[in-house]
Amino acid sequence: MLPSGRGLLGERIKMIHAFHEKFEDDSSCGRGNGGITIAKGSARLSGRKKSTNTRTLNLSTLKKSGHFPTLVTAFLYFDYSFMVWTLLGVLANQIAAPDSLNLNAQQRFFMVSVPILFGGLFRLALGLLVDRIGAKRTGIIAQLVVMTGLAAAWIFGLKNYEATLAMGAVLGVAGASFAVAMPQAGRWYPPNMQGLVMGLAGAGNIGVVIDSLLAPRLANAFGWPSVFGFALIPAVLVLVIYIIFSKEPPNPASPKKLGDYFRMFRDRDVHWFCFFYTVTFGGFVGLAYSLGMYFKDRFGLTPAQAGDLVALCTAIGALGRPIGGAISDRIGGIRSLHVYYTVAGCALVLGGLVNNLWLNVAAFFIACGAFGMGNGSVFQLLPQRFGKELGLMTGLVGCGGGLGGFLLANMMGLSKQHFGNYLAGLLIFASLCVLALVGLKLVKTRWRTTWGAVAAARI
Repeated sequence: MLPSGRGLLGERIKMIHAFHEKFEDDSSCGRGNGGITIAKGSARLSGRKKSTNTRTLNLSTLKKSGHFPTLVTAFLYFDYSFMVWTLLGVLANQIAAPDSLNLNAQQRFFMVSVPILFGGLFRLALGLLVDRIGAKRTGIIAQLVVMTGLAAAWIFGLKNYEATLAMGAVLGVAGASFAVAMPQAGRWYPPNMQGLVMGLAGAGNIGVVIDSLLAPRLANAFGWPSVFGFALIPAVLVLVIYIIFSKEPPNPASPKKLGDYFRMFRDRDVHWFCFFYTVTFGGFVGLAYSLGMYFKDRFGLTPAQAGDLVALCTAIGALGRPIGGAISDRIGGIRSLHVYYTVAGCALVLGGLVNNLWLNVAAFFIACGAFGMGNGSVFQLLPQRFGKELGLMTGLVGCGGGLGGFLLANMMGLSKQHFGNYLAGLLIFASLCVLALVGLKLVKTRWRTTWGAVAAARI
């Protein structure tokens, strides 16, 4: 029997009050900490048409709605960090060469996956530090750790396989910068701008493009250990800019404990967000680390030529992140992710099957673009659901993304080692895209009729 109009209205009012109490924040919620606010007017339960007061998002809006210098410095900090995080992947062809460390396929891909794994794990630690001592102090400490590791690798070199794994663990701290840059930038801006702001801050993935273009050429000219020394030059510049211009958000989150991570896992939405980002960011960063070796092995390219193709593919992924976030602000993150997972999965299968170089490059170009835009969509949704726990959730979700990249890189290495090609590894990861589509189908209605009904942005 269908409920009466009055009964339905009553239930809806009760639901909105219940969720308002659950996610209630102080009056500065909309700006200071990325919390959830009740939209003006009535929000339709479908989550597709909200009567929020939206504005054209342009540079002027970004400057007025938050702290623009912090957004820029967060981008620069993440850009540099992503650049050094992927150094082992970009230099893998030279490091693993017969006249250097002479590594087999499984060792090569495991070596490049170690920074991804530790980057994911360290995001949990940096997420805790951000909530305890602030994003700026955490960023400075992390940058100094990375600079120390780079200096050691430059001065003493990486003499064996085990040394490269240890260096990978240190570079994982650079990958964990995600847990610093994202909440530091995001907490300055209101909910209806989170997709764009998080996308812009996260577009620091463009660092891998710089890496892919420069590092192989520097390694050819000066030797691959010297690249770690060259990386110290922009490190100092970025650190100085970050110290001078970045600021803490006006309403920092309350300090969290390690147990809070376990408490968060009681919420099933945490599992879904971690899985969705495992696929999008894991797909992007796994390809960023692996494609250089993939193109060299499969098509006989030089390290510099392979690096150029990696730069081409990863550039669209990095630039696609803010675009994906902005599109999600307009049509909703759930609808956007449906498209991106479908496109990425099909592109991975195509890349594994076709033998023509340029068709292969086109397939991975599309896959990286879809994964990058998917990253922006996930982080358009995340602040709407977990505004108060954004630092905590950034660490958790970022850890999932790191594990996804570790999985993809290792699957490609194992596939090459045991089957002589990369198809099996790519097909397995493409199947994760299918599982993500199933997951979206399962959560779509519940999200749009619960927290999505009171979010101040489309979901």
